[in-house]
Amino acid sequence: MPGKAPPVTIPPDWSGLYLGTHFGYAGGTSDWSTTGPVSGSLSFFNTYDVFKGTGSYLVGLQGGYNVMLPSRLMLGVEADISFPNTLSGTSVFAAPSIGQASYAEAVKMLGTLRGRLGYVHNNWLFYGTAGLAWSHDQFVRTQLVGTPASGTAAPGTTESFFRTRLGWAAGLGIEVPVAPHWTARAEYLFTGFGNADVLFPAGAQRFNSDLAIQSVRAALNYQFDDKTLSDFKGITAPSADIWAFHAQSTYLHQFTPRFRSPYLGPHSLVPNQGRETWDVTLYAGLKLWSGAEFWVNPEIEQGFGLSSTLGVAGFPSGEAYKLGSTFPYARVQRMFVRQTIDLGGKSEKVDDDINRFAGQQTANRLVITVGKFNIADVFDANKYAHDPRTDFMNWALIDAGSFDYAGDAWGYNYGAAVEWYQGNWTVRGGFFDTSIVPGSTDLDPTFRQHQWIAEIEHRHELWGQPGKVALTGFLTRGDFGRFSDAVQLAQIVGGPADIAAVRRFTARPGISLNVEQQLAPDLGLFLRAGIANGNIEATAFTDIDHTLAGGLSLKGNRWGRPDDTLGIAGIINGISDAHRAYFNAGGLGLLLGDGKLPNYSPEQIIEMYYSFPVSFWRMTFDYQFIANPGYNRDRGPASVFGMRMRAQF
Repeated sequence: MPGKAPPVTIPPDWSGLYLGTHFGYAGGTSDWSTTGPVSGSLSFFNTYDVFKGTGSYLVGLQGGYNVMLPSRLMLGVEADISFPNTLSGTSVFAAPSIGQASYAEAVKMLGTLRGRLGYVHNNWLFYGTAGLAWSHDQFVRTQLVGTPASGTAAPGTTESFFRTRLGWAAGLGIEVPVAPHWTARAEYLFTGFGNADVLFPAGAQRFNSDLAIQSVRAALNYQFDDKTLSDFKGITAPSADIWAFHAQSTYLHQFTPRFRSPYLGPHSLVPNQGRETWDVTLYAGLKLWSGAEFWVNPEIEQGFGLSSTLGVAGFPSGEAYKLGSTFPYARVQRMFVRQTIDLGGKSEKVDDDINRFAGQQTANRLVITVGKFNIADVFDANKYAHDPRTDFMNWALIDAGSFDYAGDAWGYNYGAAVEWYQGNWTVRGGFFDTSIVPGSTDLDPTFRQHQWIAEIEHRHELWGQPGKVALTGFLTRGDFGRFSDAVQLAQIVGGPADIAAVRRFTARPGISLNVEQQLAPDLGLFLRAGIANGNIEATAFTDIDHTLAGGLSLKGNRWGRPDDTLGIAGIINGISDAHRAYFNAGGLGLLLGDGKLPNYSPEQIIEMYYSFPVSFWRMTFDYQFIANPGYNRDRGPASVFGMRMRAQF
């Protein structure tokens, strides 16, 4: 008898609109020439520096439209935009007429508009692509050594200009469905650009250069169909047995109107200003073996906090980092392995979420996290006030203000944390590196400067409602300064107090209390209190030596909107006598420094927010009242109005 014919594999219909994101690595060259005559070449390939987080990797977004023909040919058009971390090169040159100088180029953004031609075979799409390309670049010339006879610019003179280049792009790729509505691809792309001509007046030189960039990218696309377009309610995250992918995007705008400001220092809150921040985070996870997960979180970031994230110890935006940027840029903020070891007890369901796989876990368990992450991912958690993208925004509410947890300028670092869950108790401990200089971008690769953290947590029921109490302690060891030493040195040599001049290896301890208590199914209360050594400078977080904060979080059930949330909280922050004397002597802290502080008062803050869903995203309106910003009774009070939009899948 004839055998049964094998089933015919029908390729998916690739037709329609799609949107997605990509992560990749890039490199390239730029050949330049200038008067002198001098010429050279720049290399745009930057290796990944683990402890600085820099490299020529990029994160971007893309969207397009496909038409699939009955012959299995696919025709499409796609536009994309990419944001590099560090895609730049520098040359140092010299000539008798100009002395010695450096010339640098950096790609801030680049994108393409391309056609795609492909063929579908057994669900795999093989395609070629070509079209237009553009880049927005920065050109910098710095005079290093001058030639007085030729009248060149003074040594140290730096000139910077921006130009947009146009060019072309071509590449090859492979794409395959991985989940309903989702496809994954790998792509190689070459982009070539025309010459750019830049005149540097002070250096009396005109530079001419070209640019060629090559990149390898991995991408994930969400494919829309007629039904999802007509009744779009959000994107469902793709997942499989061994991998998962999530993403979020948050836009925050804050404005502070005029307030009393008789003088301004280097780190003062400036009245009558508005600032915005925007970020996109990708969460990619892979199961390694039983109980082990690997997660990596590339991120696009852009914008500034008010006054460049200065002027208030309890800063009003947890979305604002210490380092702002006009242009979006890429960072790999988290990259860690988490191992969960079941120790018995009741089995609990775990839902799929950001940096978490769906599954089961036992009530008693051991959790080990190793890699790069935020210390607040593990420690000082509170369900009512901990995430500036979903609840309160103030730094002294999302974590205890005195919890000076280690991290770079973005709040991330390398280390390890261990959590032991047993019954109603959890004990946590961690060891992490710190930034080389307090509040800076570079982490200490030797771990000579480091932080130890310990936390004990007890979960309970009070009046039949769940709650918890946690006590967190830290000890940071590194090169830090004492305020009294900085003030004494300033009195001897004159000028403002400089903490950097008196830094030596020492230790700074601190402890904080964290309480959360559900009062009713739709109402929760939280409380935080903490104190840290006020004789030594803050090492990473903010200028708070002691703090007390508390508030309420109420769901909208009582007015018929169960998905809405109303929050209200208050904060009192303070500093030690030695810390006050340092600021009054003109010293600068991580966020503060009015140039003087003759009239100290505790910083007092009230924050209120209302959050509600709008289609597939959430809108939040926020108000913060800040009395004595920067502990300065001469300044303020200041009001900060905020509007936050967030989407997540």
